[in-house]
Amino acid sequence: MSIPHFRSADTPLSAQGVNSTTSAKVTLPHLQEKKRNGQPIAALTAYDYATARLVDESGIDLILVGDSLAMVVMGLDSTLAVTVEEMLHHTRAVRRAVRRAIVVADMPYGSYHSTVAEGVSNALRFVKEAGAEAVKIEGGRNRLELVERLVDAEIPVIGHLGLTPQSVHRMGGYAVQGKTLRAIEELMRDSVALEHAGATAVVLEGMPREVAQRITAELSIPTIGIGAGPDCDGQILVFHDLVNLSFSRPAKFVRQFGDAAALFRTAIEGYRNEVASRAYPGEAESYHLPREERLALEESEIEREAEIAGAKLAVIR
Repeated sequence: MSIPHFRSADTPLSAQGVNSTTSAKVTLPHLQEKKRNGQPIAALTAYDYATARLVDESGIDLILVGDSLAMVVMGLDSTLAVTVEEMLHHTRAVRRAVRRAIVVADMPYGSYHSTVAEGVSNALRFVKEAGAEAVKIEGGRNRLELVERLVDAEIPVIGHLGLTPQSVHRMGGYAVQGKTLRAIEELMRDSVALEHAGATAVVLEGMPREVAQRITAELSIPTIGIGAGPDCDGQILVFHDLVNLSFSRPAKFVRQFGDAAALFRTAIEGYRNEVASRAYPGEAESYHLPREERLALEESEIEREAEIAGAKLAVIR
């Protein structure tokens, strides 16, 4: 896998003469540079070639192959059932489409919860077999050894704090986190510990704006918010929520920027109606034999009809 547009991590994008919203390959140092310069990071999930290509060509900085595919792609009730093999499958598809954005693979539930060695082994698969440039794991100080080992193995790690979907049973549902002073202190300590362990960024999900603002100010690594207010260094949404394809009531923090469901329904209903009325396919969508072959076919049909007629006449006689 070739990585074009190598440059010094200390050289600003503007000095390279590159339009940062189009063709330059985004790297993790670019995200750090954006934080230093106060430039927001735009991130989205994607789960297949087509959507990943659209997201990448639209100038998104980071694409997360999220375990949320369990719900929005596979129709499951939570993220817990999705497997490493399924996540690898989708990460490969996304990787084939992406030229510019950073591709991050979500480590699914059970892939790093048993032993640190197992977590490292699974993370290596996402990098070696699927082409991920980083992995994301949920948890705070209970994941420090894993973060350190992954960094030692040259695998960039993005942390995830606050509302962590893989802990849905422990949290008693998808509830906003960090609403008490004790909980806020825990989140602050977790975020600082993740940075010290070597995390390259941290996702902050489902927490009060004031808490995410303080964590963002405390850390030197970028924070990427989802339901954590506008003060994070970046934002991420689930692609299907963004375009009304999730078939569920959106969370408070979701803003729909388009209605793909309506577009798809209109197209599908139009196709069904034109098939039913035989308006599709028409002449423009049909292939034809060359003139010589068509004439030969017509002549052979005439000869065959004559043979059949002769055979019937012989039977009557």
